[in-house]
Order: sequence, then C-alpha cells, then structure tokens
Amino acid sequence: MAEFNQGISSAKKEGGNEFRTILGVRFFSGSLKGAVDRMLHGGLLVVPSAPVLQLIETDLESRDALLSADFVIADSAYMVLVWRFLQWEKIPRISGLAYLDELLSRPEMKKPEDTVWVMARPKSAETNRAWLQTQGIDPPDSHIYLAPVYPPGPIQDPVLLEMLERLRPKHVIMTIGGGSQERLGLYLRRNLSFVPGIHCIGAAIAFLSGDQVKVPMWADKFYLGWLIRTMDNPKLYGPRYASSFALAKLMFRFRSMLPPIKAS
Repeated sequence: MAEFNQGISSAKKEGGNEFRTILGVRFFSGSLKGAVDRMLHGGLLVVPSAPVLQLIETDLESRDALLSADFVIADSAYMVLVWRFLQWEKIPRISGLAYLDELLSRPEMKKPEDTVWVMARPKSAETNRAWLQTQGIDPPDSHIYLAPVYPPGPIQDPVLLEMLERLRPKHVIMTIGGGSQERLGLYLRRNLSFVPGIHCIGAAIAFLSGDQVKVPMWADKFYLGWLIRTMDNPKLYGPRYASSFALAKLMFRFRSMLPPIKAS
C-alpha cells in the first residue's frame, strides 16, 4: 500500500505536464515505460476505446470507472487525432497492445503466482494461455478466472473477489470486453482489502495470441488496428467503429469539460 501511495503521489507532484484532461477524464500523457513503471506499484488502469469513451455521457457506471481510475491511457487513435485537430496539441498514444507488450517484458511479471488472468471464455483462456507459455509465462489453473457475461449497470462479482482475497496477487489482468472490464476493475479497486495492479487491457492479448485477428505492432503504431479488425469481421466492427464518429461531436462541444450525464 505504501508503494502504491508513493507512486500516485509522485504522479500528482509531476502535475499537468504528464496529464491531459479530455471530456473530464485525466489521461496520462507520459511515456509507455512511465505508465508501466507506475502500475507495477498497483492501482486501476483503464484503456478506453472510442466506443467506451462515448459512454461517459450516457452510462453512469462506465463514467464512474473512467473518472475514478488511477491511470487512464490514450489508446484510442481516433480520440488522439480529433484532439490534435481541435486543440493543435499532440498527445502520446499508448495502445493497450503496446502497454501489454511492455508490461509482460518486465521480470516482475514472470512469476505466474503473482498474476490472476480474467478471461472471457474457455476457448480464449486456452488460446491466450498457450501464447503466454511461449513468452515464458505459465499461469496455473488456479490463477485463471472465466468471467461471466456481466449485465448493464453496477457490477458485483463476489466469486472473483473471494478468489483474489485468497490468492492476493500483485496483478490482475483483464482480457474481457471494453465497457465491462472498466466497471469490473472499479468494483475490485473499491472492494479489495489490498491494492494490486488492475490492468484493463481488453482485446490486446487476443491480437497477439490469435484469439482474434492478429494486429502486428507496426500496424498498431500507425493507427491501423481498427482497419484490420474491420476487414476481418466487418459486420461486427464496422458498425462499432462507425458509431465512434459521435465522439468527435462530443469532443468538439465539451473539449476538456465533463459532459453532463444524459437521462436514460
């Protein structure tokens, strides 16, 4: 707990140069290495996509998670580009893929008993675990949790909470969908008696393991991950990314201000 508090307080001392507020959310604008260094001390990190960012106006629980997270990194290339157009300000993009790659390269992550993996379904768990083994990480069955499909609204998962209290891992890595993982991460952050690093990286591991279409690091660097996903599954991702155009309208209207919540 002392290490976590020290990490957070040092980030606050460094102040505005390392954070940019967009739609009321404080995005970390430091380096990839700096983000991982801080999260090794614990806390909740979220990596919101453009569709998740749009929820800040309509979904109270997702809004709460974005505003309450200890660190938020700018994964959305679309958001970064819109902000550059509106404010003439360049924000470093740290994708979930790049973040996971850097995180797993650290020696601290090689101890399988230190991390609990929250997976979306049995096939994903099998595919992701096989890939992790190629990276020198072999999580035991006891440290893999198959998450249920969480309904809209506040999330409660006493089974996962009890599991984490019993194992007391240093890290919890979420590989479930955006919109759910942020709400689950906040539930854990508020209810655990200790402070692990809770990393909400969503589909990032699936791009590496082959559980979803693989996204090369070069494509991620040039903001092309969305295009590769859409070409692989246009019926699923086409409408999803098309809906993200509403985010530009939201950013144009409110810039750094938090939008008022809309009634359901």
